[in-house]
Amino acid sequence: MTRRRPWWKTAIGIVLTAFMLFPVYWMVNVSLTDAGDLRRSDPSWFPSAPTFDGYTAALADQLPSLGTSLLIGLGCIALTVVIAAPAGYALAILNLRGGRSLNFLLLVAQMVPAVVMAMGFYAIYVRLGLLNTVWGLIVADSTIAVPFGVLLYSTFMMGIPRELIHAARMDGAGAWRTFTQVVLPVSRNSTLTVSLFAFLWAWSDFIFASTLNRSGEFIPITLGIYQYIGNNTTQWNAIMATAVVASLPAAILLVVAQRYVAAGVTAGAVKD
Repeated sequence: MTRRRPWWKTAIGIVLTAFMLFPVYWMVNVSLTDAGDLRRSDPSWFPSAPTFDGYTAALADQLPSLGTSLLIGLGCIALTVVIAAPAGYALAILNLRGGRSLNFLLLVAQMVPAVVMAMGFYAIYVRLGLLNTVWGLIVADSTIAVPFGVLLYSTFMMGIPRELIHAARMDGAGAWRTFTQVVLPVSRNSTLTVSLFAFLWAWSDFIFASTLNRSGEFIPITLGIYQYIGNNTTQWNAIMATAVVASLPAAILLVVAQRYVAAGVTAGAVKD
């Protein structure tokens, strides 16, 4: 017999959730409010006459930036998985020398502030000609996602039954074939988790974008919103509409992939 949760705990949960989501609601509210009503001294808690003028202006001005962020996010996913999956396999299955030291270095790499890394990338990109390029941002954003991906892959792959690996080797499969045909297919949840976090980091990045691509022809949506606010401080409904549109891909991905993320993050935490 399951015990019912006390009503006051549910009430507290609802109040805290509403408090945390209020900025999101206010962002949507302002995006649907007419520009003339935004100048009123008393704020309107609900848009009395909803308008989509803000969204029309946002899509007209920010659609290229949304496409750029999508390209950067997908490129970051591809580069992260290509590097992190074999690295995690090598650490977890092949028992490389210095594996523990490498894991420690990966943890340290995640602690380095992004602004410090951006300064280092700037000096390198000036010499390589990658400044103000989309590919430069893909590489920079991947440096945040790859250490996390390696650690997550190696943790999961350590929990794969060794009988499965031995059976593949008994059938004549080498290290690479074992990785591509046995280990990688059963690591689906980890791959989805790494891909999701890599996309979210690339999608929400502002430090690398503002440092490495400020004058680029194609800029990501975070930098687009920043420049949009600076150039257009009178149309707050369009600014908030841009923020809503920029938040939708991340929100949709989190809702769709939440059960895979939970399985991918906790995989390998408990061993039989």
